[in-house]
Amino acid sequence: MSDPFDGNAKTIAEFRANEGKVGGVFEGAPLVLVHHRGRKSGQEYVTPMMYLPHDTEPDIIYVFATKGGAPTNPAWYHNLTAAGVGGVERGTETYDVTVRDLTGDERDRIYAEQARRYPGFAEYARQTAGIRTIPVLELGRRVVIAGFR
Repeated sequence: MSDPFDGNAKTIAEFRANEGKVGGVFEGAPLVLVHHRGRKSGQEYVTPMMYLPHDTEPDIIYVFATKGGAPTNPAWYHNLTAAGVGGVERGTETYDVTVRDLTGDERDRIYAEQARRYPGFAEYARQTAGIRTIPVLELGRRVVIAGFR
């Protein structure tokens, strides 16, 4: 069985070599590399994932903890929500972000839009129905004041 992180390493390398563009299953999809720290290990991780840009705010994106329709949330979701901050590589830009876990109608509206644009997300929701609600995280550019982090 292949290690899922091998595929991530290849996607990450391709993303960085091609100014945020990749082929394969992510070809043409909006993709970011999300940086997060393990809440137990303290280890730094980078996870490629599709995102949905905010309608009017260019410094806000949404990511979806689908885990391919698995019955549990991915580790990166727990890491980001525990820390409340992370980092994003988007195209050729890298920046810090704050993390907000969306709920209720706001979460439902954003997820529905992603599923409309990318039907695979509707399938993930179908697979997890009655088991878990797929979390949606809002990642907003974090303003860092010189000397304060």
